Amino acid sequence: MNWFEIFQDPNTQWILLGTMLLGLSSGVIGSFAYLRKQSLMGDALAHAALPGVCIAFMLTGTKSIFFFLIGAIVAGIVATFMIGYITRNSRIKQDSALGLILTVFFGFGIVLLTQIQHSDSGNQSGLDKFLFGQAASMVQSDVYTMTMISIILVKLSILLFKEFKLLSFDPGFAKGIGLPTLILDQFIMLLIVTAVVVGIQAVGVVLMAALLITPAVAARYWTEKLHIMVIMSGIFGALSGFTGTIISTTANNLPTGPLVVLSATVIFLFSVVFAPRRGVIAKSLMQLSARKNYNKQYTSQKVKEKSL
Repeated sequence: MNWFEIFQDPNTQWILLGTMLLGLSSGVIGSFAYLRKQSLMGDALAHAALPGVCIAFMLTGTKSIFFFLIGAIVAGIVATFMIGYITRNSRIKQDSALGLILTVFFGFGIVLLTQIQHSDSGNQSGLDKFLFGQAASMVQSDVYTMTMISIILVKLSILLFKEFKLLSFDPGFAKGIGLPTLILDQFIMLLIVTAVVVGIQAVGVVLMAALLITPAVAARYWTEKLHIMVIMSGIFGALSGFTGTIISTTANNLPTGPLVVLSATVIFLFSVVFAPRRGVIAKSLMQLSARKNYNKQYTSQKVKEKSL
């Protein structure tokens, strides 16, 4: 199959659009989660979404992203409040609370998933594909839903950019000037849950956290400015979606979701090595230059001392 035939295929077009928009919105939302040192929160919410998806299917009997979104949002909100409650009312720190809720919710989701698969509608549910994703199963209506939600996520991030920026860098100052920091914090969690639910069909619950954080970490290597970082993170996410989908289309029996995450990882590794100022090569060159300057100054000082 040549490149022209790949892009002419309607199914490939829908999957490309869906994965690119997913990468874009995940990169933008993930930037704020990364800067607020809540990378594990994205992982916890991604795993917490699984029981919500299963319960939504058990109640409705239909595999609809809309109902899955509602179920996962409810599960994500419950998980968020439980994490906050454990952190505030016990000696357990947030990272331990995140790990606890992550494993409990994911274990509960696996139990529900097994129950569904052994029920009468189990063969038609296909919910096991939501663990690691199956982008090829997306249809036009799924892509429409992903497009709408991704656009809403990006627009909300733009509208509340200043508030999210203050909350990420100086929550104390944000609270001091009257911003509803608790509401904004929960709202960011809601956006993360929404991004997770949108992506579980393409990337899967297990890998969705990587798509949230990896583009943001890669973008951080290239700039010191938040707005540029958010833009680059969105671009890296969209590029990961595009690359992973193309590789999956041209190769045989390779899943799209893991390839999207691997593409994001390649971008991250490239950033680690080649990014200006923060990259490995740039730092090595700076250290080499500093060493040469030191040696030159040291030699010059010795020559002066000898001449005296």
